[in-house]
This record gives sequence, C-alpha cells and structure tokens, in this order.
Amino acid sequence: MTVPTAPTATPSVHRRALLTWLAVYPTITVAFLLLGPATAHLPLVLRTLVMTAIVVPAAVYVLVPALLRADRRTTAVLRAFAAGRRTSDRAGGPNR
Repeated sequence: MTVPTAPTATPSVHRRALLTWLAVYPTITVAFLLLGPATAHLPLVLRTLVMTAIVVPAAVYVLVPALLRADRRTTAVLRAFAAGRRTSDRAGGPNR
C-alpha cells in the first residue's frame, strides 16, 4: 500500500529552463576544461559527441533533479516565511 503524498507544484517552464541552464552551462565548461586538450585532435563532430555523451546524462539524471529538489525546498521555505509574516501582520505581531 502506498501512502498518498501532497501534490507538488511544477515550476514554470521559465524556471525549469533557468534551472536546466544552471546545470548545463557549468557542466559543459568543466567538461571542455578537462577534456578539451584530450579531444583537441578529434574532428568537431566527434568532440561534440564525446562532450554530450558526458554532459547530457550528468545534467538529466543528477544535476537537474538536484536543482529541482533544491528549488522546491527553497520555494517551500519562502512560502512558509511569507505566510508567517502575513499572519503576524494580521495579528498585530512584532512588525507593528
């Protein structure tokens, strides 16, 4: 038997694009720094094949999911903080 979980909101397509870019750009840069000299003798098509064979799985299976989890946690904390501020403002809390 599985325990039902609360549905999580999917980030907007713009936010997912930004998170994907944050995963892919540094990974490509590091891959070029590390593998550039070793693949310099290869034709461009083969260099691209080698780089994408490393970068795409790393981004898809490790980096993007980790960034999505971090984004979900950050969003939840910010929403909880904002909700707490709204309730303390209504109750005449310390901000008055």
